[in-house]
Amino acid sequence: MCLAIPARVKSIMGFEAEVELGGIGRRISIILTPEVKVGDYVLLHTGYAINVIDEEEAKETLRLLTEMASLEDEPEE
Repeated sequence: MCLAIPARVKSIMGFEAEVELGGIGRRISIILTPEVKVGDYVLLHTGYAINVIDEEEAKETLRLLTEMASLEDEPEE
């Protein structure tokens, strides 16, 4: 099983893009998604954008990941 995380594209330079992940910028490869544009959300896996997704899907996925992380922080009863 693999995990791909939504990231928003901030800029594009050839086959690389700068994306934002939780407020942190990261340079990734867009060689597999040449159709991507600035402002799009991509699914990021091991430094590669593997798919372009719509904003609603990206935000819902990020919300669920945040919710799962907060559950980990809760004390066990």
